[in-house]
Order: sequence, then C-alpha cells, then structure tokens
Amino acid sequence: MDFSWIIPYRELLLNGALLTCMLLVISVVLGFAIAIFLAIAQVGNNPVLRVAAKSYCTFFRGTPLLIQLWLIYYGLGSYLPYIPGLKGSFLWPLMREGLFFAAVALTLNFAAYQGEILRGTLLAVPKGELEAALAVGMRPSMVLRRIWLPRAIRIGLPTFAGEVILQLKATPIVFSVTVMDLYGAAYKIRQDTLLVYEPLILVAAFYVALTFLITQVFQRLENAVPARR
Repeated sequence: MDFSWIIPYRELLLNGALLTCMLLVISVVLGFAIAIFLAIAQVGNNPVLRVAAKSYCTFFRGTPLLIQLWLIYYGLGSYLPYIPGLKGSFLWPLMREGLFFAAVALTLNFAAYQGEILRGTLLAVPKGELEAALAVGMRPSMVLRRIWLPRAIRIGLPTFAGEVILQLKATPIVFSVTVMDLYGAAYKIRQDTLLVYEPLILVAAFYVALTFLITQVFQRLENAVPARR
C-alpha cells in the first residue's frame, strides 16, 4: 500500500472533506425544516396542503436521487440564465455552480424522507397528551410547538440518526455534476497517480469515522432527552 500521495494532495483532500461535510449539514438542516412543514401538512385538516405534501413526498421518495439531481442541474440549471436580471445579481456566482444544484437536490430529497418519518411520529404521539393540553387552555399552535412536535421528534430520534447517515452516504453522487467533494478528490488522485485502492480506502475511512461521530451525537441526544411513557 502506497499512501505517500496524501501529503501532495492534502489540500485537495481537505477541501473535498469540508465540502462533503458542508453539503451534509446544509441538506440536513434545511431538509429537516422543510420536513416539519410537510409532516404538519399531511396530518392537518387542509385537503389541498395534505395532497400537495403527500405528492411531494411520493415523488422524491419514488425516484432515484441521481435522476432528481440531473433534472435539477440540467433542467432547472438550463433555464436560470434566461431569468431577467438574475445573471447580473449577486446570486448568480452561487447559482451557476454545481454545488448550488447539488445542495438543492440533496435538501429536497432529504426533506421528503424526513417529512414522511415525521408524519408517522406525529401520529404516534398519544392523543391524550394533546387533548389534555387543549383542555387546560393551550392554543393549537402552542400545543404543536410545545408538546406535539417535540414529542414526535423525540420518538423519531433513532430513525433520524439513520437517515442522516444515509444522507452522508448519498453525498458522493454530487461528483456527477462537477462538484469536487471527497469522492471527487479521490477520483482525481486516482487519475493522476493510477492508484485505485488507496484513495478509496481513505475515503471509506473518512465516511466510517463521520458515521461513528453522527451515531455518537444522536446517542447523546437520546440520552439527554428523557423519554415519556
């Protein structure tokens, strides 16, 4: 095994690792925020919002992430230059890069899966707790904010951890739209050095270490939040 290439390519590897972590954080944080609205819409009383949220989750959960990424990158991306005023705005340097479309695709995909999970956990909260809160005079919005949603998130914490790990393992797909993440860095190193296994072993070790870290973080969260029975 030859790992002497790590030092010459350390900057490329570091930037790739940081980009992978950034995509993970952006897609998880924004995706979870969208998922909350999707879940609430699906359990709410508004039929239009319920159907729209259900259709969204069905589409993104029913199609491959690669197809979604290409539709957004090659489809939406081809129309952006024709939007009046966009190319001259401060947003254009960001929106013309593959990183933008990769983050959008990963976020929308993650939101669909999390929205469906949250829908199930919202329905799993005992109705007696919600009825008791309403009985003491709490407004429905307050019940949602202080009781229903926190309880649903607590119930789904173990599942959320698994979804974040799956999201991490989905990030290498962004290399297909010219984003130089850690896998992209390994691919370039393989082309330059003709080494196949060593760069992939380093990438695998990085993902294993990050998966362990994610698992520990969620384990601490589960232990910190008392379970109600």
